[in-house]
Amino acid sequence: MWSGKLGAGEGAPKNRHIGPSEQDKPAPGAALAAAEAFWKGSSPSGPVDALLAAVVTALIGFGVVMVYSASAVEATVRYKDAQFFLKRQAVYAVLAIATMWITSRIDYRRIKVLTYPVLVAVIAMLVACVAGLGHKAGNAYRWLALGPVNVQPAEVAKLGIVLWLAYSLSKKADRIKSFSVGFLPHLIVVGLLMLLCLKQPDFGSAVVLLFLTFTLLFVAGARVPYIAAFSMLMALAAAALVRFSGYRYARYLAWIDMDNNRADLAYQPFQSVMSFGSGGVFGLGLGRGLQVLYLPEAHTDFVSAIVGEELGFVGIVGLCAAYLVIVSRGVKIALEADDDYGSFMAFGIATLFGVQAMTNLAVAMAILPTKGLTLPFLSYGGSSLLVNAAAAGILLSI
Repeated sequence: MWSGKLGAGEGAPKNRHIGPSEQDKPAPGAALAAAEAFWKGSSPSGPVDALLAAVVTALIGFGVVMVYSASAVEATVRYKDAQFFLKRQAVYAVLAIATMWITSRIDYRRIKVLTYPVLVAVIAMLVACVAGLGHKAGNAYRWLALGPVNVQPAEVAKLGIVLWLAYSLSKKADRIKSFSVGFLPHLIVVGLLMLLCLKQPDFGSAVVLLFLTFTLLFVAGARVPYIAAFSMLMALAAAALVRFSGYRYARYLAWIDMDNNRADLAYQPFQSVMSFGSGGVFGLGLGRGLQVLYLPEAHTDFVSAIVGEELGFVGIVGLCAAYLVIVSRGVKIALEADDDYGSFMAFGIATLFGVQAMTNLAVAMAILPTKGLTLPFLSYGGSSLLVNAAAAGILLSI
């Protein structure tokens, strides 16, 4: 079983004191120095990871810029206000940074009491969406109106399953290799969430939930044959869902042959690939991209395509490097956690950021079929940004 770097026992306070020699070292850069000044001492576990905080904050700010660049034309046409999406994303960004700061100040061990309330709330919201009470966009009921705010329950479910798995797996540490105790119950819970996501339909979120579950089961020490067998079973089930669903299969065939379907089902991924191609090495410059005239919903799931067009290959490499820093720092935090609960939670959050970023970029480059997954911290939308900010704050508190 993975146990991280255990201290005096579960729940023991962390000892992250910085010695005088380290304190005297100059900050590696202005952004990092500002992050250290803002976050210093904010975590109950000691000084937070300033590099992680700085990168996440920078991505949130960069996301506001890219949302404006990608949405100005559409906002002008639809709302007669070029800054329509910008103003909303700016508010979301401020709330996200505040959320990250607040959650980083909370001892992550106290989050245990929220495990089941969050899980029950997620299930209730997903059921409400499936029952037709949600807001319909296209052919999917993925949003639930809570007063003036539209919430995407699947986004909350991703963090909710990480919190629940971390709690459950840490409690069952001595029985994790048991099929009936350490494996099956977790598969049943994630199976329920997946079914509710598929009913919306939201195939991409269902796959992410399953990937998170298998990853944390592996990290916790569940038997590999169980994970391998059920992974193959789920892969076959996914293939069947695609093959025997007319719309999904048509989208798959269009993705395979984009050239002959670029006017209809493959229009969005084709225009996305065109965005990357037209950007070249250094891009056309911020606000100078032309694909915003052709790429639908460029400010949401395909914002990375606009990054590629306006900032080029260099911009995409920089973006990938930022996500690599986030994931690597998350893994580092997991390895240094004082207890299993913190370790599993850090691994889960790092995996969530990594798999969503990798999948979104792969979809935008037409390496994978369209999945409808947002790019963490960059895509337009409050639900995704606030949930990811809360997850980043929890990571900083471990």
